Order: sequence, then C-alpha cells, then structure tokens
Amino acid sequence: MPRIEVPMSTETTFLARVKSSDLWYSFTRHRTAQGAALLLLILVLTAVFAPWITPQNPFDPAQLELWNSELPPIWMEDGQWPFILGTDNQGRDILSAILYGSRMSILIGVGTVVLSLFVGIGLGLIAGFFGGWVDNALMRFGDVLLSVPTILIAMLVSAVARAALPDHLKDVGAGFVLILALSLSAWVQYARTVRAQTAVERGKEYVQAARLLKVPARRIMFNHILPNTMTPILVAATLNFGMAILSEATLSFLGIGMPPSQPSLGTLIRFGNQYLFSGMWWMVIFPVLQLCLLVVSVNLLGDWLRDALNPKLR
Repeated sequence: MPRIEVPMSTETTFLARVKSSDLWYSFTRHRTAQGAALLLLILVLTAVFAPWITPQNPFDPAQLELWNSELPPIWMEDGQWPFILGTDNQGRDILSAILYGSRMSILIGVGTVVLSLFVGIGLGLIAGFFGGWVDNALMRFGDVLLSVPTILIAMLVSAVARAALPDHLKDVGAGFVLILALSLSAWVQYARTVRAQTAVERGKEYVQAARLLKVPARRIMFNHILPNTMTPILVAATLNFGMAILSEATLSFLGIGMPPSQPSLGTLIRFGNQYLFSGMWWMVIFPVLQLCLLVVSVNLLGDWLRDALNPKLR
C-alpha cells in the first residue's frame, strides 16, 4: 500500500527551521542572552498590559487622591497597599507611572528604528547599486547630518514643530515629532552599512546574470541584494533600539521630548529629580532603574546577536 505523506503546515515548517538554525542553537547555550530576552519580554509585556495590571491610571485626574500623596514604598514605614513603589506629590502610583511611561519609551524606540530602517535601507541600496554622483550626494548628505549632534537636531525639529502645529495637536503629535527628530540622524548608519554591502554584492555573478536577463533594478536590489545585507542590519537595529530609548529619555529629561500629558521614562525622571533632595528618592530612582534594565537587556541581546551572526567567532 503506498505511503501517504501529509504536508506540513507553513507554521510547523517555520518552527522546525528556526529550531534547526545555528542562531537558535547559539541562543539555547547562551545564558546571558536567555536572561536578557526573558527580562526584555517581562518589561515589554508589563508595559503593554499596564492598564490591566496597575492599580490606577496615573494620568487620569479622577483616579488620584491627594491624601495618598508622598507615600514611601510599601516596605518602608507609612507605606500603603497597593502603592508598592510609593506615590508622588500628586498621589500618582510610581509603579503605574513607570509602566505607562515604559509604553511610550518603547513605542518611540520601535518607531525610530522602523523609520530609520525604512529610509536607511532604501537610500543605502540606491547609493551602493548605482554609485557615481548618486552615491556621493547621499553619503555626503549623511555626513552633514552626522556632524550635527542628535540633541541639536531634535531641538530644531521640536522648535519648528511647536511653531507649525496648532495648540491642540502639539501634545498629541509630540511622539511623532520625537521619532522624526531621532530618525533624522539614525538612518545614516543603516544607509552606510547597506551601501557598503551593496557595493560588494553588485559585482558578483548572480547580480550580473540578473542584469543580463533584464531584471528591473528595483527587483535586483530588494529581492537579491537586500537579503544578503540583513545580518549587519539586524545587529545594528537591535543595538540602536536601546540607543533610541536612551536618546528619547535624554531629550525628555531636558524638556524637549514628551510632554507631561504623555510622559515617558525620561519625563518621569525629570519630574522626580526635582524632589530627590526633599527625601522622596523613589520618584527618580525607580524610573532610572527601569530605564537601565530596559537598555541593558536590549544591549546584551544585541551583543549576543552580533557574536552569533559573526562566522569568524563560531
């Protein structure tokens, strides 16, 4: 009787390929990467599900009680449940504020990386594939942007946006303005990396064969060359995600980032720093700790990914 083979689903095939890959093998034997991934997963999930696991919405005035203000953490004297990490001078739960602020910081970090990748990969492919004056113009423009500090670019973009946007859209569009400001200089690194890889790949036989077959340049760049440049791009995106979160926190701490109505970790640190020497240390220490854990976990994953994808270190 002939044997009947049942085709495997796409999901099963994908999972089987992941489990048999060298990257998964490296991950299962790298304790630091596993710990960093678990920590990052916990931080992201608690931030995403903050409305369901926090005792209050710290930015809803109807849920705030002034008699609960300036409470210390629960393990100290005068600490009260459910304010585990204490409250601020307005009665906002510090733990709730941290989780809500983490949502905004992570969102801005992801948005910055996605926009930078989109612009950097596209311009890098164009510069590396066509070369000549196109390459020189794009790369020199990138050099000009890199010569200006990110903070100055963000201040300029923020000032222009505040002057251009109407009053009712300034707070709503603050996140988009910050993503744009951080992406203006972040895309250059991706473009340089893709441009260097593309310049090498365009001289290989498979690209020359595709040109002889009259394959459109767009298809050659995105279907053939781009997959061969994704390894350094993936590593750079992971590391730049942590840098984007840290840059956003720096800008918000300086007062040119997220507004008080949509606070991030940097905004919480800026407000908590004002009460550091009045004895309410928990208002600034715990947001700083959350920011450190978030950035360190991302950087540890990026370091592992860089080593795992480098064939010289295998």
